[in-house]
Amino acid sequence: MKQIVKAPYALKGRINPPGDKSISHRAVILNGIAAGDSRVGNFAQSADCLATVACMRSLGVEIESSKGGLVVRGAGERGLKEADDVLCAENSGTTMRLMAGLLAAQPFLSVITGDWSLRSRPMARVIQPLRLMGAQIWGRSGDSRAPLVIKGGNLHGISYTLPVASAQLKSALLLAALFAEGDTVIKEPVASRDHTERMLKTMGAKIEVKGDTITLSPGHLKAVDIAVPGDISSAAFWLVAGVIHSRANIRLSNVGINPTRSGIIDVLNTMGADIVVTNERMVSGEPVADLRVQSGQLSGMEIGGELIPRVIDEIPLIALAASVAQGKTVIRDAKELRVKESDRISNTVKELLKLGAEVQELPDGMIIKGGSKLRGAACESHGDHRLAMMLGIAGLVAEGGTEIDNAEAVNISYPRFWQDLTRLSAAKS
Repeated sequence: MKQIVKAPYALKGRINPPGDKSISHRAVILNGIAAGDSRVGNFAQSADCLATVACMRSLGVEIESSKGGLVVRGAGERGLKEADDVLCAENSGTTMRLMAGLLAAQPFLSVITGDWSLRSRPMARVIQPLRLMGAQIWGRSGDSRAPLVIKGGNLHGISYTLPVASAQLKSALLLAALFAEGDTVIKEPVASRDHTERMLKTMGAKIEVKGDTITLSPGHLKAVDIAVPGDISSAAFWLVAGVIHSRANIRLSNVGINPTRSGIIDVLNTMGADIVVTNERMVSGEPVADLRVQSGQLSGMEIGGELIPRVIDEIPLIALAASVAQGKTVIRDAKELRVKESDRISNTVKELLKLGAEVQELPDGMIIKGGSKLRGAACESHGDHRLAMMLGIAGLVAEGGTEIDNAEAVNISYPRFWQDLTRLSAAKS
Protein backbone atom coordinates (compact mmCIF):
# COMPACT_ATOMS: atom_id res chain seq x y z
CA MET A 1 0.00 0.00 0.00
CA LYS A 2 1.24 3.48 -0.90
CA GLN A 3 0.18 6.51 1.10
CA ILE A 4 0.62 10.05 -0.21
CA VAL A 5 0.76 12.89 2.33
CA LYS A 6 0.73 16.60 1.52
CA ALA A 7 1.22 19.53 3.86
CA PRO A 8 -2.19 20.82 5.04
CA TYR A 9 -3.01 24.45 5.78
CA ALA A 10 -3.47 23.64 9.48
CA LEU A 11 -3.47 20.75 11.96
CA LYS A 12 -6.24 21.02 14.51
CA GLY A 13 -8.37 18.63 16.55
CA ARG A 14 -8.47 16.12 19.38
CA ILE A 15 -6.97 12.64 19.23
CA ASN A 16 -7.55 9.65 21.50
CA PRO A 17 -4.40 7.57 20.95
CA PRO A 18 -4.85 3.79 20.81
CA GLY A 19 -4.35 1.80 23.98
CA ASP A 20 -0.79 1.39 25.20
CA LYS A 21 0.82 -1.62 23.51
CA SER A 22 3.21 -2.45 26.34
CA ILE A 23 0.46 -2.42 28.96
CA SER A 24 -1.97 -4.36 26.74
CA HIS A 25 0.52 -7.22 26.24
CA ARG A 26 1.17 -7.48 29.95
CA ALA A 27 -2.48 -7.20 30.96
CA VAL A 28 -3.41 -10.22 28.84
CA ILE A 29 -0.44 -12.37 29.88
CA LEU A 30 -0.56 -11.66 33.62
CA ASN A 31 -4.35 -11.89 33.88
CA GLY A 32 -4.13 -15.08 31.81
CA ILE A 33 -2.11 -16.80 34.56
CA ALA A 34 -4.00 -15.18 37.44
CA ALA A 35 -6.92 -16.53 39.46
CA GLY A 36 -10.26 -15.07 38.41
CA ASP A 37 -11.77 -13.13 35.53
CA SER A 38 -10.79 -9.62 34.49
CA ARG A 39 -11.66 -6.94 31.98
CA VAL A 40 -8.97 -5.16 29.98
CA GLY A 41 -10.48 -1.88 28.77
CA ASN A 42 -9.10 0.11 25.81
CA PHE A 43 -6.99 -2.89 24.78
CA ALA A 44 -4.67 -2.02 21.88
CA GLN A 45 -6.19 -3.62 18.78
CA SER A 46 -2.83 -3.71 17.02
CA ALA A 47 -1.26 -6.64 15.20
CA ASP A 48 1.41 -7.00 17.90
CA CYS A 49 -1.04 -7.24 20.79
CA LEU A 50 -3.40 -9.52 18.89
CA ALA A 51 -0.44 -11.89 18.43
CA THR A 52 -0.14 -12.10 22.23
CA VAL A 53 -3.87 -12.80 22.52
CA ALA A 54 -3.57 -15.61 19.95
CA CYS A 55 -0.65 -17.19 21.81
CA MET A 56 -2.48 -17.12 25.16
CA ARG A 57 -5.59 -18.62 23.59
CA SER A 58 -3.48 -21.42 22.13
CA LEU A 59 -2.26 -22.15 25.66
CA GLY A 60 -5.83 -22.59 26.89
CA VAL A 61 -6.71 -19.13 28.23
CA GLU A 62 -10.26 -18.02 27.43
CA ILE A 63 -10.22 -14.49 26.06
CA GLU A 64 -13.40 -12.87 24.75
CA SER A 65 -13.91 -9.58 22.94
CA SER A 66 -16.00 -7.10 24.85
CA LYS A 67 -17.12 -3.57 24.05
CA GLY A 68 -13.99 -1.46 24.16
CA GLY A 69 -11.73 -4.27 25.33
CA LEU A 70 -11.34 -7.90 26.36
CA VAL A 71 -12.54 -10.27 29.07
CA VAL A 72 -9.76 -12.61 30.25
CA ARG A 73 -10.69 -15.74 32.19
CA GLY A 74 -7.54 -16.51 34.15
CA ALA A 75 -6.21 -20.05 33.97
CA GLY A 76 -4.43 -19.75 37.30
CA GLU A 77 -0.82 -20.47 38.23
CA ARG A 78 -0.72 -23.97 36.70
CA GLY A 79 -3.62 -23.80 34.29
CA LEU A 80 -1.83 -23.34 30.97
CA LYS A 81 -1.86 -26.27 28.54
CA GLU A 82 0.53 -27.38 25.84
CA ALA A 83 -0.40 -25.80 22.50
CA ASP A 84 -1.47 -28.07 19.65
CA ASP A 85 0.63 -26.16 17.14
CA VAL A 86 3.54 -23.75 16.80
CA LEU A 87 2.91 -20.40 18.51
CA CYS A 88 3.41 -17.32 16.32
CA ALA A 89 4.47 -13.92 17.64
CA GLU A 90 4.09 -12.37 14.16
CA ASN A 91 6.22 -9.14 14.18
CA SER A 92 6.12 -8.61 17.94
CA GLY A 93 9.38 -8.76 19.87
CA THR A 94 7.43 -8.14 23.08
CA THR A 95 5.27 -11.20 22.43
CA MET A 96 8.28 -13.39 21.58
CA ARG A 97 10.40 -12.44 24.58
CA LEU A 98 7.64 -12.29 27.22
CA MET A 99 6.18 -15.58 26.04
CA ALA A 100 9.66 -17.13 26.19
CA GLY A 101 9.81 -16.26 29.89
CA LEU A 102 6.33 -17.63 30.51
CA LEU A 103 6.87 -20.82 28.50
CA ALA A 104 10.22 -21.50 30.20
CA ALA A 105 8.27 -22.08 33.42
CA GLN A 106 5.64 -24.44 31.99
CA PRO A 107 5.98 -28.25 32.28
CA PHE A 108 5.55 -28.92 28.56
CA LEU A 109 7.17 -28.38 25.16
CA SER A 110 6.54 -25.22 23.15
CA VAL A 111 7.72 -23.88 19.80
CA ILE A 112 7.36 -20.17 19.06
CA THR A 113 8.25 -18.32 15.87
CA GLY A 114 7.50 -15.03 14.11
CA ASP A 115 7.64 -13.29 10.74
CA TRP A 116 10.86 -12.81 8.73
CA SER A 117 11.72 -9.62 10.62
CA LEU A 118 11.25 -11.11 14.08
CA ARG A 119 13.20 -14.23 13.13
CA SER A 120 16.21 -11.98 12.43
CA ARG A 121 16.15 -10.24 15.80
CA PRO A 122 18.46 -11.25 18.71
CA MET A 123 17.07 -13.74 21.22
CA ALA A 124 20.27 -14.90 22.96
CA ARG A 125 19.86 -12.17 25.56
CA VAL A 126 16.67 -13.83 26.82
CA ILE A 127 17.75 -17.45 26.21
CA GLN A 128 20.91 -17.23 28.31
CA PRO A 129 19.40 -16.06 31.64
CA LEU A 130 16.42 -18.41 31.27
CA ARG A 131 18.89 -21.27 30.87
CA LEU A 132 20.60 -20.09 34.07
CA MET A 133 17.20 -20.50 35.75
CA GLY A 134 17.03 -24.12 34.54
CA ALA A 135 15.01 -23.86 31.33
CA GLN A 136 15.90 -25.85 28.22
CA ILE A 137 15.76 -23.58 25.15
CA TRP A 138 17.07 -23.97 21.62
CA GLY A 139 16.98 -21.68 18.61
CA ARG A 140 18.45 -21.02 15.19
CA SER A 141 21.86 -19.48 14.56
CA GLY A 142 23.56 -21.00 17.57
CA ASP A 143 20.58 -20.51 19.85
CA SER A 144 20.33 -16.80 19.06
CA ARG A 145 17.35 -16.53 16.68
CA ALA A 146 13.75 -17.72 16.48
CA PRO A 147 12.05 -20.11 16.06
CA LEU A 148 12.61 -21.12 19.68
CA VAL A 149 11.99 -24.58 21.10
CA ILE A 150 11.34 -24.46 24.84
CA LYS A 151 11.05 -27.36 27.27
CA GLY A 152 10.08 -25.64 30.46
CA GLY A 153 9.58 -26.28 34.15
CA ASN A 154 11.70 -26.82 37.29
CA LEU A 155 13.13 -23.31 37.43
CA HIS A 156 15.08 -21.74 40.27
CA GLY A 157 15.59 -18.10 41.13
CA ILE A 158 18.79 -16.29 40.13
CA SER A 159 20.55 -13.00 40.69
CA TYR A 160 21.12 -11.38 37.32
CA THR A 161 22.38 -8.07 36.02
CA LEU A 162 20.82 -7.15 32.68
CA PRO A 163 23.45 -6.55 29.98
CA VAL A 164 21.25 -3.83 28.42
CA ALA A 165 18.32 -1.74 29.62
CA SER A 166 15.50 -3.88 28.21
CA ALA A 167 11.97 -4.01 29.57
CA GLN A 168 11.27 -7.05 27.38
CA LEU A 169 14.17 -9.02 28.87
CA LYS A 170 13.37 -7.87 32.40
CA SER A 171 9.70 -8.83 32.00
CA ALA A 172 10.57 -12.25 30.57
CA LEU A 173 12.67 -13.02 33.65
CA LEU A 174 9.97 -11.75 36.00
CA LEU A 175 7.38 -13.99 34.34
CA ALA A 176 9.66 -17.01 34.73
CA ALA A 177 10.44 -15.99 38.33
CA LEU A 178 6.76 -16.23 39.29
CA PHE A 179 7.05 -20.02 38.90
CA ALA A 180 10.65 -20.51 40.09
CA GLU A 181 11.90 -21.91 43.38
CA GLY A 182 13.36 -19.12 45.51
CA ASP A 183 13.74 -15.42 44.89
CA THR A 184 14.91 -13.82 41.65
CA VAL A 185 16.92 -10.61 41.86
CA ILE A 186 17.32 -8.45 38.74
CA LYS A 187 19.58 -5.43 38.49
CA GLU A 188 19.16 -2.89 35.68
CA PRO A 189 22.04 -0.84 34.25
CA VAL A 190 19.54 1.96 33.51
CA ALA A 191 15.85 2.11 34.38
CA SER A 192 13.58 0.77 31.61
CA ARG A 193 9.79 0.92 31.39
CA ASP A 194 8.27 -0.52 34.57
CA HIS A 195 4.75 -1.57 33.51
CA THR A 196 5.37 -5.20 34.52
CA GLU A 197 6.49 -4.28 38.03
CA ARG A 198 3.50 -1.97 38.54
CA MET A 199 1.04 -4.56 37.31
CA LEU A 200 2.57 -7.39 39.36
CA LYS A 201 2.30 -5.27 42.49
CA THR A 202 -1.36 -4.47 41.75
CA MET A 203 -2.07 -8.19 41.29
CA GLY A 204 -0.58 -9.15 44.65
CA ALA A 205 2.87 -10.41 43.67
CA LYS A 206 5.67 -10.39 46.22
CA ILE A 207 7.80 -7.80 44.44
CA GLU A 208 10.16 -5.19 45.82
CA VAL A 209 11.84 -2.43 43.83
CA LYS A 210 14.75 -0.58 45.42
CA GLY A 211 16.65 1.73 43.12
CA ASP A 212 17.97 -0.32 40.23
CA THR A 213 17.23 -3.69 41.86
CA ILE A 214 14.04 -5.75 41.61
CA THR A 215 13.36 -8.76 43.84
CA LEU A 216 10.48 -11.13 43.09
CA SER A 217 9.36 -14.15 45.08
CA PRO A 218 7.22 -16.86 43.45
CA GLY A 219 3.52 -16.66 44.20
CA HIS A 220 -0.05 -16.46 43.00
CA LEU A 221 -1.60 -13.57 41.11
CA LYS A 222 -5.10 -12.23 41.55
CA ALA A 223 -6.89 -11.06 38.38
CA VAL A 224 -7.54 -7.32 38.20
CA ASP A 225 -9.48 -5.10 35.81
CA ILE A 226 -7.15 -2.83 33.88
CA ALA A 227 -8.03 0.37 32.04
CA VAL A 228 -5.27 0.75 29.47
CA PRO A 229 -4.22 4.39 28.91
CA GLY A 230 -3.45 5.84 25.49
CA ASP A 231 -0.01 4.93 24.20
CA ILE A 232 2.55 7.72 24.68
CA SER A 233 4.56 6.28 21.76
CA SER A 234 1.54 6.77 19.49
CA ALA A 235 0.77 10.18 20.95
CA ALA A 236 4.37 11.21 20.24
CA PHE A 237 3.69 11.46 16.50
CA TRP A 238 1.06 14.14 17.09
CA LEU A 239 3.26 15.95 19.63
CA VAL A 240 5.97 16.32 17.01
CA ALA A 241 3.46 17.18 14.26
CA GLY A 242 1.96 19.87 16.48
CA VAL A 243 5.31 21.49 17.21
CA ILE A 244 6.81 21.47 13.71
CA HIS A 245 3.72 22.47 11.69
CA SER A 246 3.28 26.26 11.45
CA ARG A 247 -0.48 26.25 12.17
CA ALA A 248 -1.20 23.54 14.72
CA ASN A 249 -3.26 23.11 17.85
CA ILE A 250 -3.68 19.46 18.88
CA ARG A 251 -5.18 17.97 22.03
CA LEU A 252 -4.49 14.40 23.14
CA SER A 253 -6.75 12.65 25.64
CA ASN A 254 -6.05 9.91 28.20
CA VAL A 255 -2.32 9.51 27.50
CA GLY A 256 -0.08 7.39 29.73
CA ILE A 257 2.74 9.53 31.13
CA ASN A 258 4.68 6.86 33.01
CA PRO A 259 8.04 8.54 33.75
CA THR A 260 9.93 5.59 32.26
CA ARG A 261 8.14 6.28 28.94
CA SER A 262 7.54 10.05 28.81
CA GLY A 263 11.00 11.12 27.69
CA ILE A 264 9.54 12.48 24.43
CA ILE A 265 7.77 15.23 26.39
CA ASP A 266 10.99 16.14 28.20
CA VAL A 267 13.01 16.16 24.96
CA LEU A 268 10.57 18.32 23.03
CA ASN A 269 10.15 20.77 25.90
CA THR A 270 13.95 21.01 26.26
CA MET A 271 14.15 21.74 22.52
CA GLY A 272 11.68 24.61 23.00
CA ALA A 273 8.19 23.12 22.69
CA ASP A 274 5.39 24.08 25.06
CA ILE A 275 3.51 20.87 25.77
CA VAL A 276 0.82 21.48 28.36
CA VAL A 277 0.01 18.56 30.68
CA THR A 278 -3.40 18.70 32.38
CA ASN A 279 -5.85 16.49 34.29
CA GLU A 280 -3.15 14.28 35.75
CA ARG A 281 -4.50 11.18 37.53
CA MET A 282 -3.69 7.55 38.36
CA VAL A 283 -5.53 4.83 36.42
CA SER A 284 -4.90 1.12 37.12
CA GLY A 285 -1.57 1.95 38.74
CA GLU A 286 -0.36 4.11 35.84
CA PRO A 287 -0.09 7.94 35.63
CA VAL A 288 -2.36 9.38 32.93
CA ALA A 289 -2.98 12.93 31.64
CA ASP A 290 -4.32 15.02 28.78
CA LEU A 291 -1.82 16.87 26.58
CA ARG A 292 -1.96 19.96 24.38
CA VAL A 293 0.63 20.97 21.80
CA GLN A 294 0.84 24.01 19.52
CA SER A 295 3.21 25.24 16.83
CA GLY A 296 6.62 26.19 18.13
CA GLN A 297 10.28 26.73 17.30
CA LEU A 298 12.74 24.01 18.28
CA SER A 299 16.47 24.10 18.94
CA GLY A 300 18.92 21.21 18.73
CA MET A 301 20.23 19.29 21.74
CA GLU A 302 22.33 16.29 22.73
CA ILE A 303 20.48 13.08 23.58
CA GLY A 304 22.11 10.03 25.17
CA GLY A 305 22.82 8.11 28.34
CA GLU A 306 19.99 7.38 30.74
CA LEU A 307 17.52 9.32 28.60
CA ILE A 308 17.73 6.82 25.72
CA PRO A 309 15.59 4.01 27.25
CA ARG A 310 12.85 6.61 27.89
CA VAL A 311 12.74 7.64 24.21
CA ILE A 312 13.99 4.54 22.40
CA ASP A 313 10.84 4.13 20.29
CA GLU A 314 10.64 7.83 19.48
CA ILE A 315 14.18 8.43 18.20
CA PRO A 316 13.28 8.38 14.46
CA LEU A 317 10.61 10.95 15.27
CA ILE A 318 13.06 13.06 17.30
CA ALA A 319 15.44 12.94 14.33
CA LEU A 320 12.67 14.37 12.14
CA ALA A 321 11.99 17.17 14.64
CA ALA A 322 15.73 17.88 14.85
CA SER A 323 15.99 18.19 11.06
CA VAL A 324 13.69 21.24 11.05
CA ALA A 325 14.96 22.66 14.38
CA GLN A 326 17.62 25.35 14.68
CA GLY A 327 21.14 24.14 15.38
CA LYS A 328 22.67 20.68 15.70
CA THR A 329 21.27 17.60 17.44
CA VAL A 330 23.44 14.63 18.41
CA ILE A 331 21.89 11.29 19.34
CA ARG A 332 24.17 8.66 20.91
CA ASP A 333 23.95 5.44 22.98
CA ALA A 334 21.07 4.18 20.82
CA LYS A 335 22.73 1.13 19.23
CA GLU A 336 19.70 -0.93 20.32
CA LEU A 337 17.80 0.69 17.43
CA ARG A 338 19.74 -1.45 14.98
CA VAL A 339 17.94 -4.61 16.14
CA LYS A 340 14.35 -3.34 16.18
CA GLU A 341 11.77 -4.13 13.48
CA SER A 342 14.37 -2.75 11.09
CA ASP A 343 17.74 -1.08 11.51
CA ARG A 344 16.14 2.16 12.65
CA ILE A 345 19.38 4.13 12.66
CA SER A 346 20.34 3.30 9.08
CA ASN A 347 16.79 3.47 7.72
CA THR A 348 15.90 6.72 9.48
CA VAL A 349 19.00 8.37 8.05
CA LYS A 350 18.32 6.94 4.58
CA GLU A 351 14.72 8.18 4.46
CA LEU A 352 15.39 11.62 5.95
CA LEU A 353 18.14 12.18 3.39
CA LYS A 354 15.58 11.52 0.64
CA LEU A 355 13.47 14.34 2.10
CA GLY A 356 16.36 16.81 2.10
CA ALA A 357 17.45 16.60 5.73
CA GLU A 358 21.13 16.91 6.66
CA VAL A 359 21.78 13.84 8.78
CA GLN A 360 24.85 11.70 9.39
CA GLU A 361 24.79 8.10 10.59
CA LEU A 362 26.79 7.10 13.68
CA PRO A 363 27.37 3.55 14.97
CA ASP A 364 25.06 4.27 17.93
CA GLY A 365 22.97 7.18 16.69
CA MET A 366 23.09 10.14 14.33
CA ILE A 367 24.03 13.80 13.93
CA ILE A 368 21.36 16.09 12.51
CA LYS A 369 22.05 19.59 11.23
CA GLY A 370 18.83 21.52 11.70
CA GLY A 371 17.13 24.14 9.58
CA SER A 372 16.33 21.90 6.60
CA LYS A 373 13.44 22.67 4.27
CA LEU A 374 11.99 19.24 3.65
CA ARG A 375 10.86 18.25 0.17
CA GLY A 376 8.39 15.50 -0.63
CA ALA A 377 9.90 12.31 -2.04
CA ALA A 378 9.19 8.63 -2.66
CA CYS A 379 10.00 6.93 0.66
CA GLU A 380 9.95 3.40 2.06
CA SER A 381 8.76 2.21 5.49
CA HIS A 382 11.04 -0.85 5.38
CA GLY A 383 8.11 -2.71 6.92
CA ASP A 384 8.65 -0.74 10.14
CA HIS A 385 5.54 0.84 11.66
CA ARG A 386 7.38 3.65 13.41
CA LEU A 387 9.25 4.64 10.26
CA ALA A 388 5.99 4.63 8.27
CA MET A 389 4.39 7.00 10.77
CA MET A 390 7.47 9.21 11.06
CA LEU A 391 7.43 9.64 7.28
CA GLY A 392 3.73 10.48 7.44
CA ILE A 393 4.47 13.27 9.91
CA ALA A 394 7.33 14.48 7.71
CA GLY A 395 4.88 14.73 4.84
CA LEU A 396 2.81 17.19 6.85
CA VAL A 397 5.60 19.78 6.67
CA ALA A 398 7.38 18.86 3.42
CA GLU A 399 6.97 20.79 0.18
CA GLY A 400 4.99 18.77 -2.36
CA GLY A 401 3.76 15.22 -1.88
CA THR A 402 5.48 12.55 0.22
CA GLU A 403 4.82 8.98 -0.91
CA ILE A 404 5.26 6.20 1.66
CA ASP A 405 5.51 2.66 0.32
CA ASN A 406 4.40 -0.24 2.55
CA ALA A 407 2.37 2.24 4.56
CA GLU A 408 0.21 -0.58 5.95
CA ALA A 409 3.03 -1.27 8.44
CA VAL A 410 1.21 1.16 10.78
CA ASN A 411 -1.20 -1.71 11.60
CA ILE A 412 1.48 -3.22 13.83
CA SER A 413 0.82 -0.55 16.46
CA TYR A 414 -1.63 2.12 15.25
CA PRO A 415 -4.18 0.79 12.72
CA ARG A 416 -6.11 4.06 12.43
CA PHE A 417 -3.05 6.30 12.05
CA TRP A 418 -3.78 7.39 8.49
CA GLN A 419 -7.42 8.16 9.32
CA ASP A 420 -6.36 10.30 12.31
CA LEU A 421 -3.80 12.11 10.15
CA THR A 422 -6.46 12.87 7.52
CA ARG A 423 -8.88 14.12 10.16
CA LEU A 424 -6.35 16.50 11.74
CA SER A 425 -5.38 17.74 8.27
CA ALA A 426 -8.95 18.72 7.41
CA ALA A 427 -8.82 21.99 9.39
CA LYS A 428 -9.33 25.06 7.19
CA SER A 429 -8.31 27.77 9.62
